[in-house]
Amino acid sequence: MQPFFLPGERGQRFCLYHAPRDVARGAIIYLHPFAEEMNKARRMAAMQSRALAEAGFAVLQIDLLGCGDSAGDFSEATWRAWQDDVMLAYRWLRRQTQAPLTLWGLRAGCLVAASAALNLPEATNFVFWQPVVSGKQHWQQFMRLKMAGELASGQAKGVTEQLRRQLTAGESVEIAGYTVSPALAEGLEADELEPPAGGGGQIAWLETSLRDEAILAPVSQKRIERWQAAGYVVHAQVVRGPAFWQTTEIEDAPELLVATQAALARWP
Repeated sequence: MQPFFLPGERGQRFCLYHAPRDVARGAIIYLHPFAEEMNKARRMAAMQSRALAEAGFAVLQIDLLGCGDSAGDFSEATWRAWQDDVMLAYRWLRRQTQAPLTLWGLRAGCLVAASAALNLPEATNFVFWQPVVSGKQHWQQFMRLKMAGELASGQAKGVTEQLRRQLTAGESVEIAGYTVSPALAEGLEADELEPPAGGGGQIAWLETSLRDEAILAPVSQKRIERWQAAGYVVHAQVVRGPAFWQTTEIEDAPELLVATQAALARWP
């Protein structure tokens, strides 16, 4: 594992590079989820990255602008800047290997991956872990954290409307300890998990559940059909495991790690 800082707009981005032992069979960029979900998921992302490197993949993890150990505050982040960071990571990884490219996202990181893929100079495969299919819905759920925090003080009424007024006025909002700029909120809310035009490739769509014999939610199934219609081959599966990106304690989902490698092994 090689930690380093990658120079970019408005400062450096912290990266971890997991090099394969031999010639790379694939090149993977990991894109983390939104806000606190990133911290909850660090252990799983690290475990999967190490396992993929052992299996022959070159894996680059990048902390996006204002996140983790990268430069800037979260308040400086924008949806466009995060997509630019993917291009920054792509250019660096392409100097290491020309192996087939995969963008691997978790939750909102899947939205970043799909949007950034529109600007890449080549087609890419995807690994989607518990993908967020609607940025608007994800943002609404995040705003509810503010409402929950105001319940005890009796100030919950009208919280959502107040947040929207602030953003419309060009003011940042504070939710669950994170200051979110209007540009970030608007970019997230406007994004949808849509296939890049003219694309085609492989997708490992993996979700977790603690229920036995769980199946994909209807919203996931409908979105998968749209990716299939765009020419992607989608390997979808629900594996047993916790929602580790939001659990109180740090938890592992070992079956997700196994399923991810098994899906990649099936790709041409």
